[in-house]
Amino acid sequence: MRLILLAILQSALLASGQVMLKIALHYMPTPAFTWHFVRTMLSIWQFAVCGLCYLSASLLWMYIVKTYPLSQSYPMVSLSFVFGMIAAILVFREVVNLQQWIGMTFIIIGCVLIAK
Repeated sequence: MRLILLAILQSALLASGQVMLKIALHYMPTPAFTWHFVRTMLSIWQFAVCGLCYLSASLLWMYIVKTYPLSQSYPMVSLSFVFGMIAAILVFREVVNLQQWIGMTFIIIGCVLIAK
């Protein structure tokens, strides 16, 4: 049960990082190897939050991998797909079809089965 809770938190951090990256990319100029691009990128707060989310998720992932068997912990990363889809619906107002809902359900069921 503890693995599932940690995996949920880690996956939520990963998905949050992706959401913040997508938002930050809206404000960024076309990627180029210029100082202007780097300065602009570093001045966007959503990009900084994205980095903090990824850093937190990575540190938590290190704890999970050290503490639990890889055969149980690695499949839990797929929960980030579930959180990503929920974020797509809530933040970006994307439409999710029945097939996607079924896939998301299989991911959740698979993670519960693996964690037991």
